[in-house]
Amino acid sequence: MDRETLGQRIRALRIRQGISQAQLAYPELSDSYISLIESDKRVPAPSVIDLLAAKLSCSATYLVSGVSEDVVDELRVTLDYAEIALRNGAAAEARARFAEVLASTDAVALPDMLHQARWGHALALEAAGELEEAIGQLRALTAEASAETDLDHWARVHVALSRCLRLRGDVSAGVQVAEEAQRHLVATGADSTDAAVHLGAELLAAFVERGDLVRARQLAAQLVERAERIGSSRARVAAYREAAAVAELRGEYEEGVALAERALLLAADEPDPRELNRLRVTYAGLLLRARPEQAGHARDLLNRVRAESSASAAGEIDVAVCLTELARAETALGRPGEAVALAEQALELLGDAPRRATAWALTVLGEACVRLGRRNRAVEVLTAAATHLERMESARGAAQTWFDLAELLAETGAQEEPRLAAYRRALTCAGV
Repeated sequence: MDRETLGQRIRALRIRQGISQAQLAYPELSDSYISLIESDKRVPAPSVIDLLAAKLSCSATYLVSGVSEDVVDELRVTLDYAEIALRNGAAAEARARFAEVLASTDAVALPDMLHQARWGHALALEAAGELEEAIGQLRALTAEASAETDLDHWARVHVALSRCLRLRGDVSAGVQVAEEAQRHLVATGADSTDAAVHLGAELLAAFVERGDLVRARQLAAQLVERAERIGSSRARVAAYREAAAVAELRGEYEEGVALAERALLLAADEPDPRELNRLRVTYAGLLLRARPEQAGHARDLLNRVRAESSASAAGEIDVAVCLTELARAETALGRPGEAVALAEQALELLGDAPRRATAWALTVLGEACVRLGRRNRAVEVLTAAATHLERMESARGAAQTWFDLAELLAETGAQEEPRLAAYRRALTCAGV
């Protein structure tokens, strides 16, 4: 059923209240202008809509949309509840509430509210690990977004799309989305903005994921300089976090710790607990590499994140990454049995998708199995880890994992051919 037009609603309210066009117009407008509005031959300015709404004792929202204020309030409460659930990590609840708004026939007449629900629903799908559906919705949102109208939102949807593609294992597609967005910012002169820093941080994360050390190092230096020059606190946090990941990839662990600590200082008032906990996990992982004697401190921090994640029903990928780092801490503390249990919990959460988090959990599980003397199980999981990394185009990580596997096969006295095959895969991934 077609909704009334704006003009039809104004006419119906005027007649219901028993006033003429001239009475409605007086003294600010002319009765001929009211006639044109009611016949939908003129679209009134927002200020005129506000004026008419006050005279007709209704809301401007009702005049524009035809949706009653009670329904608008109800939808707004549902949206607010969904966003609180999303911030608290309750992905399933957030997804259900956003979907409730999207299913409302009244929301169609409220474009701003409908867009807010679509954006929130895409983020809730990502948090719940439903990456395929999230990517589909984010592609639609990026196609509709305008950098000229709302630069920050335009950047956010492109960052989210690139991130979800990475998480799904399609690193090249993630790089392409972020690079194209960066090129647009440069072309429009918007490359010295917070939006550009956040996009740069996402592009840097994609380079790290792919093991592209040369480009990652160059971009990391540029990104930190730009963030410190023009970025907000949140933009600087993003730049420091990704630069710390580059330092980790290069084996410069102390530098990574220093960058993560700078990020943590700025993130103390971070309104999104998920982002703060992700940063804490990054910091704990760097501590394990840079200062193994502080493995106990890293474990305590990770256990704190784990408890908070459980209390807030954080996304499965975030929980799995925390469990994987916790497993590595237990291995460093000489407790490989506990590490195996934690890594297996992480893998159960991650499923079979070709994610970097899956490859990392398999690698940590393999190391713990080696410590326990379970050589056959270690060979099995390290092979799976290397295969995952190859499928995700993470050449450097795959090369290292194949090499570790070849060394393990040598230690177990395996036949020569499997060892040589693993070495050959390592060399191929390294581009030799």
